[in-house]
Amino acid sequence: MSRTLLITGATGNVSSALLDELRGADFELRALVRDESKAHRVRARGAHPVIGDLDEPRSLPQAFEGVDGLWLLTPNSPRAPENNMNAVWAARQAGVQRVVRLSAVGAAHDAPTRSGRLHALSDHEVERSGMAWTILRPHWFMQNLFNEAGDIAAEGTFSLNMEQARLGMIDVRDIAAVAAQVLIDGPERHHGRIYTPTGPESLSFGEVAERIGHLLGTEIRYVPTSDADAEKRLLGFGMPEWIIEMLTEYAQAYASGWGDFTTSDVHDVVGRPPRGFADFARDHVDAFSSDNR
Repeated sequence: MSRTLLITGATGNVSSALLDELRGADFELRALVRDESKAHRVRARGAHPVIGDLDEPRSLPQAFEGVDGLWLLTPNSPRAPENNMNAVWAARQAGVQRVVRLSAVGAAHDAPTRSGRLHALSDHEVERSGMAWTILRPHWFMQNLFNEAGDIAAEGTFSLNMEQARLGMIDVRDIAAVAAQVLIDGPERHHGRIYTPTGPESLSFGEVAERIGHLLGTEIRYVPTSDADAEKRLLGFGMPEWIIEMLTEYAQAYASGWGDFTTSDVHDVVGRPPRGFADFARDHVDAFSSDNR
């Protein structure tokens, strides 16, 4: 008998990749969406959309009814612990048996970022929920570089306020692979575990630029920028100030060496090495190429 799995954050990068990973698995997939106009996105990935909003607890009971397992991904905002609380409460009331939660790298009560500290609160709540639980704290996403793809394609340069930071960055598809395997295996193997999935090596952005350039057959340069200039640019894109300040905190932490590490968690859970940066760049070369602008 198939188990019913509810996916939150269903139209985002990680949850979309997770739905792809779970195709063919013995689950009845249910996806929580706030906006009915986006329901077709999850249907296309084999999930049944249910309307609900983690900001609105009264919208959740019907979505959680009959659910066995929960993939819990909350928006990155000051309301993240409230969203987590609403989901955990709805899950407990519905008799959900287990939760697998997406947290953040380095989440802790003394983390150098407000996001990390908020995630620590939610992680603790999940750990004390009475359900079987597993937490994933993945490293910096390789897919974050899509934000720089326009500059790379147009100018052959990109700028970040991370100085010469080295990061054990990971492909989102490998985060999804870990999550899928945890869910497929069932709670016995993974209950009470906290995984920190990373890529296979810690890279500087100068090395990232070299590898993209090698693939494109042209020179790509990474040019470090100041926090003030990075914030001004993001404000110009209309990004909320809270998110901008949080990103600056991450950048400062990474510039200090905070992200210079890797783990074996992808291999330990999935049974294969994580994708390297060359694999990611090769699969998404069109995003960085001026030929497609």
